[in-house]
Amino acid sequence: MNLRKRHGRISAEVHTSAMNDIMFFLLLFFLIASAITNPNVIKLMLPKSSSGQAVSKKTISVTISKDLQYTVNNKPVKVQDLQSTLMTYKKLATELTIVLAVDRSVAIQDVVEVMDIAQKMNIKLVLATEPKG
Repeated sequence: MNLRKRHGRISAEVHTSAMNDIMFFLLLFFLIASAITNPNVIKLMLPKSSSGQAVSKKTISVTISKDLQYTVNNKPVKVQDLQSTLMTYKKLATELTIVLAVDRSVAIQDVVEVMDIAQKMNIKLVLATEPKG
């Protein structure tokens, strides 16, 4: 049995000081990236559709949240002012399409009111859905 110490042996070491710097920069990057994202997004539970189509003309988005808050292009609007707001957009574009995003829990009567306003103004209306998958 050889009990002598070996002086020329190479030791294996892992230096992890650079790993701390990399993790710090990744954390900083994701914090900044999450702060830049749009904070004015309204979370809606849209119904699902398998035959959805994209709209490519001049569009404005009208959303109805579950607590009946109406927005036009992410700007809050009262129900009474919805027609006048849509009229200002109609003057800017000849072929206008409304993309209507409604939460699942909203009553159909509220959706029909917006559809009636669009019909009176001869504006095309598309109901936004989530793709099935």
